[in-house]
Amino acid sequence: MFGFADTKPQAVSSDLIKDTSEATFMQDVIDASQEVPVIVDFWAPWCGPCKTLGPALEAAVIAAKGRVKMVKVDVDQNQMIAGQLRIQSIPTVYAFFKGQPVDGFQGALPGSEITKFVDKIAALAGDGGLAEAIEAAEGMLADGDAADAAETFAAIFEEDPTSSVAFAGIARAHLALGDTTRAAEILESAPPAIRASKDWEGAKAQLDLALQAAEAGPVAELTAQVEADPANPQARFDLALALHASGDVEGAVDQLLELFRRDREWNEGAARAQLFTIFDALKPQDPIVLKGRRRLSSMIFA
Repeated sequence: MFGFADTKPQAVSSDLIKDTSEATFMQDVIDASQEVPVIVDFWAPWCGPCKTLGPALEAAVIAAKGRVKMVKVDVDQNQMIAGQLRIQSIPTVYAFFKGQPVDGFQGALPGSEITKFVDKIAALAGDGGLAEAIEAAEGMLADGDAADAAETFAAIFEEDPTSSVAFAGIARAHLALGDTTRAAEILESAPPAIRASKDWEGAKAQLDLALQAAEAGPVAELTAQVEADPANPQARFDLALALHASGDVEGAVDQLLELFRRDREWNEGAARAQLFTIFDALKPQDPIVLKGRRRLSSMIFA
């Protein structure tokens, strides 16, 4: 969809939606529901509402991308199943999980209610391991395996296009590979809901810092300038950029806090803005963030 990697959308599994019979009901529903929830649609060719409900259910199940399956039962052809489950009118929908009926409804529903029902049933089996996959991708990134991390995050996002963590992870992985251009393209392609997330903001902050690092001056030279003229705000700001580019994040925060203490309004509040960029790029509970925010707050509200 976004061209993040070579990963292609998964095709709908051939057994995601199927017709069943009295001979295969146990296998298709009871056994299958041990692994993933199964929604059973009891219908008949002569049933008008069934012709609307069935396709809507199928669309919602397909959208769930394997987190739930659907089985269709023609009650005219499978009267024993209908009798055992006491199906008195159609359409009737039952959901099974771990071999047991867990929910259901009778009659047609609006499209939004059908989606809610399918999402609720799909959630019974958890997130399909996506949380573990995200943890694994983060581990790859931390270990320097940025290329593998990018592929893993892309696969996760393919499974769950609402995952801001996976989306931002793709961009962060490209940053780790040194490809700021590709990272910027990915972030610019973000859907509105993801663009509003903290994950997107964090990745964007990392991109901004990476672009600044490419222009940063030598730490030793800038340190000498600040020591020679402590009141020079531009030199101190440039030193903060250089320190961050060299990996000394805490040193950069210290210089920015000192600049803010000396002149909080310099360059339209550049020191404070840069501090927030650094904080956004780090994890919220990072000790540098916690300490830096406390010190900044004490200056603001002093």
